[in-house]
Amino acid sequence: LLRRDPNLKIAIVEPSDHHDYQPAWTLVGGGAYDVSKTRRPMASVIPAGVKWFRAAATRVEPDANVVQLDSGVRVAYRQLIVAPGLRLAWERIAGLTETLGKNGVTSNYRYDLAPYTWQLVQQMKSGTALFSQPGMPIKCAGAPQKAMYLACDHWRRQGVLGQVNVEFNLAGAVLFGVATFVPPLMEHVKRYNANLAFSSNLVAVDGPARIATFEVKDANGNVTRVEKRFDMLHAVPPQVAPDFIRDSQLADEAGWCEVDHATLQHPRYPNVFSLGDVCSAPNAKTGAAARKQAVIVAENLLAARAGAPLAYRYDGYGSCPLTVEKGKVVLAEFGYGGRLLPTFLLDPTRPRRLMWLLKASVLPSFYWWGMLKGREWLTRAARG
Repeated sequence: LLRRDPNLKIAIVEPSDHHDYQPAWTLVGGGAYDVSKTRRPMASVIPAGVKWFRAAATRVEPDANVVQLDSGVRVAYRQLIVAPGLRLAWERIAGLTETLGKNGVTSNYRYDLAPYTWQLVQQMKSGTALFSQPGMPIKCAGAPQKAMYLACDHWRRQGVLGQVNVEFNLAGAVLFGVATFVPPLMEHVKRYNANLAFSSNLVAVDGPARIATFEVKDANGNVTRVEKRFDMLHAVPPQVAPDFIRDSQLADEAGWCEVDHATLQHPRYPNVFSLGDVCSAPNAKTGAAARKQAVIVAENLLAARAGAPLAYRYDGYGSCPLTVEKGKVVLAEFGYGGRLLPTFLLDPTRPRRLMWLLKASVLPSFYWWGMLKGREWLTRAARG
């Protein structure tokens, strides 16, 4: 926005003192990345020329054009960009919060727990390893199964995979939402001899007893509770919109910030735009999506300020580098309706070392020095 109009007065409401590169936490859990390299001071990534309110938003009043902060300050705005991400609802799985980080229970969805995942994987020589995936939407829909693939690959290399009972419990009915990528993923599921339990949703964990409870739905919609013993459990929490958005007039029926799926403008409050995990657009919630959406929002917001038509359209682009083994990645890139949107002129379904190098080496630098600096490399913003 500032590169397009340096005279804009912009405020950022952000309570955190650090900023995390979360896509690398899967690699941390697989022993392939240093967790300390995923975190930097928030002050180092706040753009020059903006005012930083170091507080949390607690309420949005779109009729009054005001955001209420937990510091007591009320911030007025002419235009609002809603991009707080989503909330990890750990509390929705009974007993999970109390046992995270001990009793063999971990999750790559937290900075402090991803190293524990790798510790558990290294220690495991036999027994049962359970991996869970909640109902959609979640951020980086491939991350729960990537944790399984990297763990299995390590056990295979150590010669102990045959002694480990691996099971992936998915609340949904498919392994991955874009059908094109299911066959290559299934090849690795079979290679690792992992069991898939569909329509199996983690609802409770008894850490000391090493028992996970799942609600399992049959073909007729009947739900039963099944207890499964584990030696290691990689749990992924349900994910919801932040309360101050869900409880506001900006929310749709599911609690997400409602937007036009193409322009990313709010349908009822034209001075409000949204991007990232919180917006209601039916795309995969990934960092790659936010990178493309940022350009759409910048262009369309300035057009709205000028009273001009909103010329830019978001095609639903998202990217999920599916890490199927240490050193190999299937780069899934797709848009609305599962339409493939590959960046490279290569078969996107093939696991490649090149894509591993992209995931582990190129993209982190691309994030810190490109995306967070407002550079628009490979954004392919499209005009309507």
